[in-house]
Amino acid sequence: MKQTFTQKLTLSFCLILIAFSIGVIIFEHQKEKVYRTEALEERLDSYTEIAYQYIDKYSGESNMRLDTLLSILPANLRLTVIEINGNVLYDNRLYDYSTVENHANRPEIKLAKENGKGSNIRMSDSMQKKYLYYAKHLGNLYIRVALPYDIHVKHFLQPDNAFLYYLLVLLVAGTLFIRYIAGQFGRTITRLRDYSYAVNNQLSTDIPDFPNDETGELSKQIAEEYKRLKESETKLAIEHEKLLMHIQSSAEGVCFFTSDRKVAFYNGLFLQYLTMLSDNAVVDSDGILNDYVFQDILHFINSQTNKTYFEAPINKQGKHFTGRVNIFEDRSFEIVLNDNTKQEKNRLLKREMTGNIAHELRTPVTGIRGYLETILNNQLDQKKEHEFVAKAYEQILMLSDLIRDMSLLSKINEAPSAFRFKPFRLQDIIEKVKSDLDEPLRTKGITINSTIPPDFTIVGNESLIYSVFRNLIDNVISHAGENVAVNIHKYNQEGRFAYFSFSDNGVGIADDKHLNRLFERFYRVSEGRTRETGGSGLGLAIVKNAINFHGGTVSVKNRIHGGLEFLFQLPVE
Repeated sequence: MKQTFTQKLTLSFCLILIAFSIGVIIFEHQKEKVYRTEALEERLDSYTEIAYQYIDKYSGESNMRLDTLLSILPANLRLTVIEINGNVLYDNRLYDYSTVENHANRPEIKLAKENGKGSNIRMSDSMQKKYLYYAKHLGNLYIRVALPYDIHVKHFLQPDNAFLYYLLVLLVAGTLFIRYIAGQFGRTITRLRDYSYAVNNQLSTDIPDFPNDETGELSKQIAEEYKRLKESETKLAIEHEKLLMHIQSSAEGVCFFTSDRKVAFYNGLFLQYLTMLSDNAVVDSDGILNDYVFQDILHFINSQTNKTYFEAPINKQGKHFTGRVNIFEDRSFEIVLNDNTKQEKNRLLKREMTGNIAHELRTPVTGIRGYLETILNNQLDQKKEHEFVAKAYEQILMLSDLIRDMSLLSKINEAPSAFRFKPFRLQDIIEKVKSDLDEPLRTKGITINSTIPPDFTIVGNESLIYSVFRNLIDNVISHAGENVAVNIHKYNQEGRFAYFSFSDNGVGIADDKHLNRLFERFYRVSEGRTRETGGSGLGLAIVKNAINFHGGTVSVKNRIHGGLEFLFQLPVE
């Protein structure tokens, strides 16, 4: 059972007071006992003096004279006269003391021989009775007197208990007083404790009334400081929450490190950027600081310079990033990643957009015109004419696909309200794409493996999400090669977004410089390959715009073991 402050203080002082009182009682009892013993011995000493003077005055006369002396002494007094050699000359309690053994070894005689007098309480061998003996060396004799050690002698030697009772009363009064004083302190401590509990549990912040004394004033000051501290902690927690929300919604990837280089906090965008830049997609100090793409940043952190800010470009997978380091006073630091790829791509896109549109439209239109002119200007047999019409029709289909894709991109950018959002199961979309592309997938020997749970739900526009996966798989069919495996999985979920990876083990793209341009409209890694395989050249642009329309981002990188990996986000609520 836990003791209160009042109980502990009272118990401590009471134990000290009791120990002190016991010591006083023992000392006083011993002192009084010695005093009473000395008083009794003084009386017995006077009896020995009287007996010796009487013996000295009537020496040589009958022992009856000594018997006569006994009439003036206490009736229960035993008188013994002993020679220096220990022989008993007289004993008023014995009829025949001539046969009594030598008393030279009696304790009181030994003390009298050494100190001139001595006393002892013991059993008498001759009388078989307990006596208080007192012997004194006088002249050439030992005069010994004794009183029966009965209740009267014991009572006389027993210390008076009045002092004990008085001390006990003082002990009780002192205990009550200590209890009262401890209670005063205890009430102050209890109120301070209750106030602390109320503030911690947000029950009340009112400072209680403390006693008007030094402890009360001190407790009041502590309570006021404690209240200000809790208010500061609350404000700090609110500001900390605001900061975390700001970092989570920041357009920069941010990761905080402690002074001993341990990861303290990072936002989702930092994880996404790290996945794009590093082969290790786990946010830990070893994986980040030891990766070669961060070598300039690590060199700055390890340097002994007084600078607290450093910035360096990071280029990988066709992406352009800026890495920034801020070192704080306690030697903790943050690494901030900014993706600058979009600005560069927008610049190129504006410059090339007009030319790309004209080029892409000119190709099918020129083909259609050539086939129709041949038919109109030449007499062709029916089979040849049908062949040219069929080729013109193929070009018209290409032109139709191009117009459709351009229309979809324009609709996403210019009429977003036309797309309705609702929750749906992502795996159903993937299965529908697989079903629609079953023939080309089987022809190329392409397998699609998805680890998306069947009941996993996202919130978005079904037709746009269908276009995302349709164009990604079309891209694999057209450019990845044969006998390729496609893997789709969700690798993280944070806040309102889920993070996905779409990868294949196909031929990939040999030069990383093309990667950051794959999502541009009409951009082609190889013009010849595009002409052979067909397509509008807008598939990956649709993928990007559709994902951006849902609030996510998409990126692509070459896989270590071959093929491409697309990383993107989709909303889950």
